[in-house]
Amino acid sequence: MVLWIASAVGLAVAYMLGSIPTGYLLGKFLRNIDIRDHGSKSTGATNVLRTLGKGPALFVLVVDVLKGAAAILVASWYYDWLTSSPLFAIPPNPDLHSLAPWLVCVSGLAVLVGHGCSIWLRFTGGKSAATGLGVLFAVSPLVGIGAVAVWAGTLALSRIVSFSSILAAITAIGLVLSLEQPFPYRLLVIVGGLFVIIRHRANVRRLIAGLEPKLGQTNPDRT
Repeated sequence: MVLWIASAVGLAVAYMLGSIPTGYLLGKFLRNIDIRDHGSKSTGATNVLRTLGKGPALFVLVVDVLKGAAAILVASWYYDWLTSSPLFAIPPNPDLHSLAPWLVCVSGLAVLVGHGCSIWLRFTGGKSAATGLGVLFAVSPLVGIGAVAVWAGTLALSRIVSFSSILAAITAIGLVLSLEQPFPYRLLVIVGGLFVIIRHRANVRRLIAGLEPKLGQTNPDRT
């Protein structure tokens, strides 16, 4: 019982880390605005770029990526220690160690949900693409590099951030299935990638209608 309570605490920490509303806080600090009242109403880096400018957007992007990576790295250490500690398994149970990758998987999903549905913003937030990228780099750098390459290449050609993010998520899913990875980490990337795509559902509708704005295009009602 103590082990499961401690595991739940770890998941809560991952969620709370993801829920830190970087874009919202920066909007309040720099211009005393609620960024959710502007542009796409998202707290992510793209909406920050259109609303606050390049510097704040870069800051939000870096912090959001670091949130995802930190959640995985901390969870990996914490759950490895938790499932190996004699405090929670007397005598030590080697089967508990196999739980660690699964708990890390759920922590990765928790940080994504935290970013997209922040408790501090009444369960609103960003699209979780940047935070998902941090998760990818922490789980599998090769998958992360592949996703970034597709994102950057698509953005250079289309100038549409949402389209680039969706293709990057699809690429991550394809790569994690083709590379040798533990099943829990594959599951994390697949479910996390689908979560990011679902968070872009409004963008998908605008893409189909030909109304999705391009990078640098200012349109407060369609961003």
